Amino acid sequence: MKTIEAGALSVAYLESGPADGPVAILLHGFPYDVHAFDAVAERLSGQGWRCVVPYLRGYGATRFLSSDTLRSGQQAALGNDLLAFMDALGIERAVLGGYDWGGRAACIVAALWPERVVGLVSCNGGYNIQDIAGAKHPADPDAEFRYWYQYYFHTERGVEGLSRNRRELTQFIWKLWSPTWNFDQAMFDQSAEAFDNPDFVDVVIHSYRHRFGVAAGDGDLDALEQRLADQPDITVPTVVLDGADDGVHPLQSDDKGARHFTGRYRRAIVPGVGHNFPQEAPEVFADAVVEVGRG
Repeated sequence: MKTIEAGALSVAYLESGPADGPVAILLHGFPYDVHAFDAVAERLSGQGWRCVVPYLRGYGATRFLSSDTLRSGQQAALGNDLLAFMDALGIERAVLGGYDWGGRAACIVAALWPERVVGLVSCNGGYNIQDIAGAKHPADPDAEFRYWYQYYFHTERGVEGLSRNRRELTQFIWKLWSPTWNFDQAMFDQSAEAFDNPDFVDVVIHSYRHRFGVAAGDGDLDALEQRLADQPDITVPTVVLDGADDGVHPLQSDDKGARHFTGRYRRAIVPGVGHNFPQEAPEVFADAVVEVGRG
């Protein structure tokens, strides 16, 4: 484990592979951690890639540098963190690969700073930049049902539930979102240590409130959030990976996000895979990184 100061954070991260290899930055989601990419990083580093896997804000050993910083989980914070992390490590260009929150950060940097991105691998629907203005309108009933946890986090009952039962609740979510993935208790426990971060609850609650417009964002990120409100296109080479058994993002036959990708683009639907794509299908994810890494 390494740490580096980057923007508002001291970021904890794993690194493997040769220092002079092509760079892949791999980004986890909620409620997961860096170990989602263990097998992906092993496969890529064995092929000469430098793999960098950071804990997002609110997870693991990543910490805020100031007690005054809003414990924001908004999309602009995640994208800004990733850019600051690349700057701190002196990484000019990299392949970005992520899912869930990490996929959102990767999409944001790919959309707004494409000169820093060789290629993108994104899961769970692909285009993960939130349309916060549109979130006030209800989705279809099936999607609303699947968002129960987000509405739960809008309440003080949800705050207490996540605080008191963070391991039980997150393990329940793992099972719901990846119903065909036979993870064992040791695998979950390894990742669940990341949820003991003192800012985990605050960051998670803010994330799920801000995306629905029920919590104000960090004022320092307003300009960036306004840029994201335009739903910018992504021009870099992209592979989108969707698990056919994803329990939170049900498979859509029509690729609604494809219109936002104007460069080389491929979508793959993989049977037997749920929400935690890189940990459930590491070979497929690693191969996608190599594919987009060709530029």
